[in-house]
Amino acid sequence: MDADDATPRDRLPSHPNPYHAAIMVDRRGVVTGWSPGARRLLGYAPDAVMGRPLSDLLASGASPAFSALRDGWRGELTARHEDGRRLQLPVRVHDFARNGGATEQILMLSDPGGGTPVDEHALLDWLFTDSPVALTVYDTELRCVRQNEAMGRVMGVTQQERMGRRVDDVLSGPDTEAWENRMREVMGSGEAVVGFRIRGRTAADPDRDHVFSADASALRDAEGRILGVCATVGDVTAQHLARERLAVLNEASLRIGSTLDVARTAQELADIAVPGVADFASVDLLEPLLHGDEPGPATGAAELRRMAHRSVNEGAPESVVDIGDVDVYPYRAPPVRALTARRPVVLRVTDPSVLQWFEDDRPRAEGAVRYGFHSFMLAPIRARGVTLGVTMFIRSGSREPFNEDDVVLAEELVRRAGICVDNARRYTREHTTALALQRSLLPQELPRQPALDIAFRYLPADSQFGVGGDWFDVIPLSGARVALTVGDVAGHGLHASATMGRLRTAVRTLADVDLPPDELLTHLDDLVTHLGAGEDAETGTESVDAQISGHWATCLYAIYDPVTRKCSFACAGHPPPAVLTPDGQVEFVPVTPGPPLGLGGLPFESREIELPEDSVLALYTDGLLGSRGGDLDEGLDHLRTVLTKPAGSLDAMCNTVVEAMIPDRATDDAALLVARTHALHADRVAVRDLPMDPAALADTRTWALDRLALWGLEEESFVTELVVSELVTNALRYGSPPIQLRLIKESSLICEVSDGSSTAPHLRRAPVLDEGGRGLLLVAQLTHRWGTRPSQGGKTIWCEQPLPDSGETAMVGPGAWYGESGDGTGETF
Repeated sequence: MDADDATPRDRLPSHPNPYHAAIMVDRRGVVTGWSPGARRLLGYAPDAVMGRPLSDLLASGASPAFSALRDGWRGELTARHEDGRRLQLPVRVHDFARNGGATEQILMLSDPGGGTPVDEHALLDWLFTDSPVALTVYDTELRCVRQNEAMGRVMGVTQQERMGRRVDDVLSGPDTEAWENRMREVMGSGEAVVGFRIRGRTAADPDRDHVFSADASALRDAEGRILGVCATVGDVTAQHLARERLAVLNEASLRIGSTLDVARTAQELADIAVPGVADFASVDLLEPLLHGDEPGPATGAAELRRMAHRSVNEGAPESVVDIGDVDVYPYRAPPVRALTARRPVVLRVTDPSVLQWFEDDRPRAEGAVRYGFHSFMLAPIRARGVTLGVTMFIRSGSREPFNEDDVVLAEELVRRAGICVDNARRYTREHTTALALQRSLLPQELPRQPALDIAFRYLPADSQFGVGGDWFDVIPLSGARVALTVGDVAGHGLHASATMGRLRTAVRTLADVDLPPDELLTHLDDLVTHLGAGEDAETGTESVDAQISGHWATCLYAIYDPVTRKCSFACAGHPPPAVLTPDGQVEFVPVTPGPPLGLGGLPFESREIELPEDSVLALYTDGLLGSRGGDLDEGLDHLRTVLTKPAGSLDAMCNTVVEAMIPDRATDDAALLVARTHALHADRVAVRDLPMDPAALADTRTWALDRLALWGLEEESFVTELVVSELVTNALRYGSPPIQLRLIKESSLICEVSDGSSTAPHLRRAPVLDEGGRGLLLVAQLTHRWGTRPSQGGKTIWCEQPLPDSGETAMVGPGAWYGESGDGTGETF
């Protein structure tokens, strides 16, 4: 402020044009102050103009725009008198700051047309008596020379009490020394300071911290010599607290809910609350909720699990409950009261309910005394109409008790956190359910197959990405053959897991029909297409693009025959299988990649290769290749390198591949299935071509019995002789040439009869008086299992007899489920 506006009476400079009136205006041009001289000059009472735009008092078009009225501006304004007259008034403008650093202006007006000008001493009387701006004048030693009435109300001291005293004599706080230093800088440089923030307590309100916005400018005499400092302050505590609350909410929107983890979300809420809202904060959730159950209404004692807490004291020593522990609160306790009321509860330490709570819980009472707790605010955590838990905020020491503004802030914080907690617990429940479903649908144990040694690994994606739809399976087929399959359903979550289970079941069903790989994938493609169309019809989805993106899967299906050592493959949009030969070379099978299942319309092709004995087949899903980024070729090259590393067993090979290919936080499920091939040599396989002559049946039975004797299986002779008789007789009667009998000795005794007819037999119940029609029924009753499979030249009828030392229970193959962390510590089978 200029010296002619704020100088003590004995140091007033003179001006050629004395002022008659003063008007205070904020930056928006709204009148905020109206001196008695202004009323005499323009006729308006203060109540008639306060809060109105200054432009309402000026003649339209005859005065400069308000934006042109800057500090130090001199000129004339055309004002309108209350009676309608126009007055051409000389004006001088001065800037000053008040109320949170907002710069305002004083317009000093004079009446050149006559009238007795207001004495500048009278103007100073207005500034120091009636002005709403709190003002203090300091000498060069920063001792108070004079303060106005507004400053006296702010500081709680009179002019007489303030005289000669420094800032820290009337304002206690951490910023007083810094403010005095800034005022010294003002005297040294002559440049004003605007909007300096001071936190402290005054005699007017000694129990509460206030925040002031202070401005200071140099006080000069007529010759420009600095005589001291003129300082104005505005109490901006409310604005400061509002900004702090907005900052807390802004931080909350950025930090709370960063993951779909309940404990992490709870800790984020506690971290935001301290110290912004409270000195201690705890987040407790209802115990049933954490088990996946919907919590019921709070009607009695509440069982709450401590999910997170935070304190201004290192390690939160005031907490009587550790994170992860369960505490039972009686129905009279404030946390249960907040749960029941479903709204925040604010209490003082002297409230009867708190005293009763402490009476029932002595350790909690001792902690409250030790750490000076005095104000409690308990806010229920709710989302989507469900109460999830309670958040407790506590203030201690000299901090002010909670007020209504704090309740509003806490409600907003807890509301945001409640949605995130509910999302996290719903996701956790779905993820757990999907993972359990997926585990139940995938093989829990693998059968022992003489044709292959098997090992596997399955790694679900990190929990934030959701359980995927990867699957694998090993399916025993007739003739000692084995089918291997891996697949990947698009998407994550329960839908992907359920679809995976349906596809795996469909693959097993189609495998029982003994279809070639390309035909099996064709049938599977039709199934996925129909599933997608059916689900879209139920949901009303008509978009083809939505169907394609939401209902598709990739699959690789292979059949290995240990007798011929040939393996046939068919692929539906899946990465190619790898083959590690006994000489240590790794090659990817050049199988023709068909379209993913569910897109339909294009055929699939089979690829057959002959594998050396002791080769290793590696089938996998794309999660194994894409987990470390990069394109498919880079992933395949990396996998090739890893597979060539020496490994003492298939289990060790799986570990090596997983460690090399899967990061700590995988973004997609990954399945790996490795199989070492074995061959069934000629000494375990017997083949006999048969003529279309019923007389050859006796020689055929004799040949079969001789082979059993050679294999040491005389005990199986009775059943085998009967089975051979029935199957060969059926082929001679109903089949066509060529006819062939094949016996295979592996874990079971396999008997196969092939002929050139494609007509498949059917098991039926013959009437009592019929002489025939019971052959297949006898075969089914006497053998472990039987079936038929098509071939290029006809069909094959087969059956299996268990051998005494083989056992028919499923045997555990080397493999492991990994937990979500992918650290190999999951359940091992």
